[in-house]
Amino acid sequence: MEANAADQMAAQWSQRYSQCAGRMTSSIIREILKMMADPELIPFSGGMPAPEVFPVQAFQEASQRVLEAQGPVALQYGVTEGYPPLRQFLAQRMQEMGVRCAPENILIINGSQQALDFIGKLFVDPGDRVLTGNPTYLGALQSWGGYGARYATATVDAQGMRPDEAEAALASHPAKFLYVLPNFHNPAGVTLSRQRREQLVEVASKHNAFIVEDDPYGELRFEGEAQPPMAALDPDRVLYLSTFSKTLSPGIRLGWIAGPKPVIDKMVQIKQASDLHTSVFVQMIAYDLCSRGFLPGHIRHIQDVYRERRDAMLAAMKASFPQGVTWNKPEGGLFLWLQLPAGLDGMALLKQSLKAKVAFVPGQVFYPNGGGENTLRLNFSAVAPPAIREGIQRLGGVLREALG
Repeated sequence: MEANAADQMAAQWSQRYSQCAGRMTSSIIREILKMMADPELIPFSGGMPAPEVFPVQAFQEASQRVLEAQGPVALQYGVTEGYPPLRQFLAQRMQEMGVRCAPENILIINGSQQALDFIGKLFVDPGDRVLTGNPTYLGALQSWGGYGARYATATVDAQGMRPDEAEAALASHPAKFLYVLPNFHNPAGVTLSRQRREQLVEVASKHNAFIVEDDPYGELRFEGEAQPPMAALDPDRVLYLSTFSKTLSPGIRLGWIAGPKPVIDKMVQIKQASDLHTSVFVQMIAYDLCSRGFLPGHIRHIQDVYRERRDAMLAAMKASFPQGVTWNKPEGGLFLWLQLPAGLDGMALLKQSLKAKVAFVPGQVFYPNGGGENTLRLNFSAVAPPAIREGIQRLGGVLREALG
């Protein structure tokens, strides 16, 4: 009786939900992360930084300095655009990357995920088309799907999104914007080549579309040569998103969006209606650390830790995985992308893998219009090398059993 009453109440509420709410879906990644309370589970599923690299002491010291010097300001309401010294720092940082940028081109946000939501609110009406990679970041699909977006796609291969397929997709079905993850792609782990960056900017210009350049991992490079942001190639056509989640801490929920001033001004209005402003205290702590030159050395430390973990996973996969399973070697970031033999299904494989106490993300959830059943994503950043080796050995056993 109680269950029936609960169902009736849920039905009554659901009849009042907006059309936008009705289009919202849960993230399989978040659902998998709920299982992490199990101490025996080895999680290759989340896109999480290693907690061992969080600069706890540096945060403690910065918090104390901020409170002692400017406590009343730090604990007060602030301007929607963001803490001015932090915006100035980020504008200078963007300039050093070759992007024409001033503080007025910067909006501080609660993690770059908030920027994706704001982009949906600002640009996506039901039925509007967005061009993404195939595969692409699940969080973007969740954000824009709620606003009724439809998706055109271009294959992501070893050099990133294919410009020829993007060109063909836009020629047949116009899209408002292209969504590109240029560095250490989530989920595919690849980096967009310099030539393709230039070609995609040309394709967007030809078809009167703009580009959303989502770059949360760009500073986590272990090897190879860094490429210029797409925003450096055409700052009037590119909205650039980034975050402190992968360099300082995801818990502070601090990111930024850089773009043309008219777009930033409109996003300021959206943010005013959404949450007024990002925490002044958090922004001041981040600025304190940045202004003292803390970041470069800390990022080098993160790079060293993640390089070791990537290499541990690659070596373990080579030793434990059966023939027919292939993978890439990312130059940085958090993820490895696996191709399974034809006939294997990542979602079905996950059920067996969880019995072996190993979690991953089935690749098909990253495909906007279906596909990718024989792919999966592994995260190497959040697990120490001994557990990586154990988890990959377990997963290898699951794969061998599935292949018969």
